[in-house]
Formats: sequence, structure tokens, C-alpha cells
Amino acid sequence: MAGYANVNRPGRRDYDRRMSDTGGVREVKSAARTVELLELLAARGDRPARLQELADELGVPRSSMYALLQTLISRGWVRTDVTGSLYGIGIHALLTGTSYLDSDPRVRVVRPYLDEASEALGETIHMGRLDGRDVAYLATRESHEYLRTISRVGRRLPAHAGALGKALLAERPDADLPEAPYEALTPNTHTSRESLAADLARVRVRGWSVDREEGVTGIVGFGFALRYDTPALDAISCSVPVARLTPEHEERIVAVMREIRAKAEATVPGSGSVRWR
Repeated sequence: MAGYANVNRPGRRDYDRRMSDTGGVREVKSAARTVELLELLAARGDRPARLQELADELGVPRSSMYALLQTLISRGWVRTDVTGSLYGIGIHALLTGTSYLDSDPRVRVVRPYLDEASEALGETIHMGRLDGRDVAYLATRESHEYLRTISRVGRRLPAHAGALGKALLAERPDADLPEAPYEALTPNTHTSRESLAADLARVRVRGWSVDREEGVTGIVGFGFALRYDTPALDAISCSVPVARLTPEHEERIVAVMREIRAKAEATVPGSGSVRWR
């Protein structure tokens, strides 16, 4: 959790970025601390945290952290165990996340096409959205095969390490790529800007991305940016175990996913819908 260690001691670059993100308005410290706490608890997954851990991670006094936790517990955003000593993300985080998906017209439009791709290919199909350096999974249709990839809505994966992310990074100039080195999730992950940029150049020529065991060992992914936004924010992908991937199956996957992309791009809500930043 090193990314949270200095959250209350930002450098000049962090300060400038935050001021830019808020339109030049100084952010509300208590609100920022609440969000940072919820993000920290969410990132821990099934590993509950103790009070002192959270206070240390966010660099706040133990008493202040305790008061914040109790406030969030009373509203369902944080949960605690029967001893009151362990803390985790609460159910209201799930309810709010579900509302995000239900209110997004693009997700609603694309979902039926994910079903269509899943039925045609029998493989796991994803929809994801670029969020900073990561891709957040917005929808998933799992394969019914015994040997299959397992994912979930809300999962995050570094954009440089998967088919969804690479499809979206290829829609942007290489100058916008994050600073390296990049995290290696497998021995095949791109860890340098040069290596990633060379791959993205091939994606632009080809028209779709290929992730050959870069995010998960044993899994190959094919990613397709949805170009109803410029640059694209959303992408769809098909993931298949290496053991089941033949040249003929790969060709079929690409053909079906290109068709699905065209259908989604043609039916997504137009300029009359809300355009979120």
C-alpha cells in the first residue's frame, strides 16, 4: 500500500494535479480524507485493516481516524467485526457502484452485445473503462467452459498489462503514456515505455490489441476500443485460455468482436446524452 503512505504530504506535482482536477478550487481536506480511506479499504479486498494501520497509511492521528471510521460505519460505508477492531469496505460502496453502472447509458447499450459475443464465441467477454493508469471492469460475461478466465465487475488492471488497456492506450499519443517502469504482472508484461510503445504501434496498424499472457499467465486477450468518444474511454475484449486458442479460433474471435464493436458504436447514445468528464 505504498501508494497511500504520503497521501497527506503531497509534493508540488501532486498539489498542481489536484488543483487542476478541481478546476483550481482548493479541495476539501475532510472530503479527500474520506475518499482516500474508502479507496484504501477497497484496495485491501478481503484483508480487513486495524485502526492503527489505517491511521499510519493515511498519516492522520489515531483519534481522527477512529472518529471518521465510526461516522462511516453508522452510514454503511465501512463495516467492522464483532470486536470492533477490524475494518472493511461497507455495503453502501456496492450500492453506489451498482448505481453508477445502472445510470451509464453506454454500459446499458453495450451489455446486450456482450451477451451476443459470449453466445457466439463461448469465451469470457469484458467491457472496461480507462481510469487513470488502470482499466476498471464495467461488465463481464463468463465462459461456460470448464477451463475459463474468471473476472468480476469492479476489478482493476493496469492499462499497460491487458488487452482492454492497450486498446485504449493506442488511441492516445505515446507522449501521454505513464512514466515507466511499469509493474510486471507476468514475465510477458511490458515494463518499459519503449516496449509498450512498439506494441501500441502494432495495435494502431492492426486495429485491435492482443495480450499474450501479459496480465494473467495462461490467458490471451483481444481488445477493441469503442470509438464513440474521442479519445476512446471504453473497450471490449475477449479472453481465452492458451490451451483452447487455435489459429482458427483466434480468427473467429477477431471477426466476431469487430462486428460487435461496430454494432455498439452505431447504437451508443449520441450527443443528446450527458457527457461525463
